[in-house]
Amino acid sequence: MQQHVHILVVEDDNDINELLCHIIRQSGYHPQPAYSGTEALLYLEKQSWDMVLLDLMLPGLTGEELLEKIEQQYAIPIIVISAKNEQHTKIDTLRMGADDYITKPFDIEEVSARIDSHLRRMRKLSQTIAPPLFVHKDLSIHTDSAEVRIGTTIVTLTAREYAILTLLMSMPNKVFTKANLFESVWQEEFRGDDNTINVHMSNLRTKLANVNPHEEYIETIWGMGYRLKN
Repeated sequence: MQQHVHILVVEDDNDINELLCHIIRQSGYHPQPAYSGTEALLYLEKQSWDMVLLDLMLPGLTGEELLEKIEQQYAIPIIVISAKNEQHTKIDTLRMGADDYITKPFDIEEVSARIDSHLRRMRKLSQTIAPPLFVHKDLSIHTDSAEVRIGTTIVTLTAREYAILTLLMSMPNKVFTKANLFESVWQEEFRGDDNTINVHMSNLRTKLANVNPHEEYIETIWGMGYRLKN
């Protein structure tokens, strides 16, 4: 499986980029260096990726701008590796959609372990949720290609939004509490941060409504959580 894992490394410092690519190769994965946000976009359009390692301070298109574009268009785990170590920057970046944040200078073993960890979570999520196709009303998920459609229109979701929707559609009658959703999708203990779930759920609903404003796919069960709307 490892030989099929492709990781895009977006870092303008040649030495750091080379080091990150070396770490990825040592794990048996395939790295692709990119030295600017613009170059990274070209690679993103050319093929599918299993992960992006992203520096924030890039020439031209900033890391934050690139993160926003990736989140809007691709369902890929993103690990930010940056010299910016302010707490508010980390929090803002994670809220924008990054899956992890590592500060420079970094420990080689830690970077390797975090890459493995996020890839393992994505694999577990794809393996535990079956069958390969979920359908609800005119909404369908093709899990083999990670493609979401309403009718014939493709709905572009972030990795988190896709995971939330797939979880809901895998058990259409179940009411998921915010703790259920957070621990299943983020693979972390829920500490009562309602805002994280609220933002992702709101964005997901908005994207579905933009394609079909006449249908409601997810309902809020007040005081309990969320489920698919029949």
